[in-house]
Amino acid sequence: MYFRIFLVFCLAIFLNSCTKKKEATYLPTEKTNPYEIYEEGLTAFKENDFLYASKKFTEAELNFDIPKFAAKAAIMSSYSLYGINFYEESEENIERYLKNYPADKNVIYAHYLLAVINFEQIGGEQHDLKPLLATKEKIDFFLEKYPDTEYAIDLKFKQGLLENQFAAKELYIAKYYILVQKWVPAINRLKSIVKNYDKTIFIEEALHRLVEIHYHIGLEAEANKYASILGYNYNSSEWFKQSYKVLNRDYNIILKNESKEKKSVLKKIINIIK
Repeated sequence: MYFRIFLVFCLAIFLNSCTKKKEATYLPTEKTNPYEIYEEGLTAFKENDFLYASKKFTEAELNFDIPKFAAKAAIMSSYSLYGINFYEESEENIERYLKNYPADKNVIYAHYLLAVINFEQIGGEQHDLKPLLATKEKIDFFLEKYPDTEYAIDLKFKQGLLENQFAAKELYIAKYYILVQKWVPAINRLKSIVKNYDKTIFIEEALHRLVEIHYHIGLEAEANKYASILGYNYNSSEWFKQSYKVLNRDYNIILKNESKEKKSVLKKIINIIK
């Protein structure tokens, strides 16, 4: 009798606990509103709280059911990370965006931002060559694929600066070889500047160094050749004057008085008129 009552009591407890577990399992949960999350991110973005903004944009992206809104949130998250110089994280975000939303309208901007991120990580001539090459690849890709966009103007300007960086690095290495008297590799580096970066600010010094080296090792014909190129294109530059001194040790450069020349020409014109 007592045993039967005990079994009924245990069964009641078991059924009650099962009912509670079942109710807990199927309790309705409140759906996250991605539009509200996006607005939170946008507010933080406008207040320059880029880290929090990036977090909210990513959260919104994961909750959006409409691809174009998810893509917008993804690109905003990437830009927010760029805004606080989280270059690596931003680049990873953009690569993921390009993979997930290849048809999105902001794809062109994403490629532009990739180029800018790489460009801003370039160091001086003493730094690693890898960032330079990566930046060149991104800029060349963009200008080839989207040459007529508004972003192309900025990247063409950056491309010119990039060429100066390459030339600066070549000249830096050439000077090292000159210092340790490794003439052949020094000449090769300087010739690279003349051939590939003739529109940069380093072309004049590169030509002068070629004059110096060739004269020093007894190849005066070669020295004269580079001096002629320098003189023909940059005959008023300081580097040309230095090269002239190398080839003409006893020559003293006399600066012309331009104002006197102008007065002389003016007098001749006046005499002709009279």
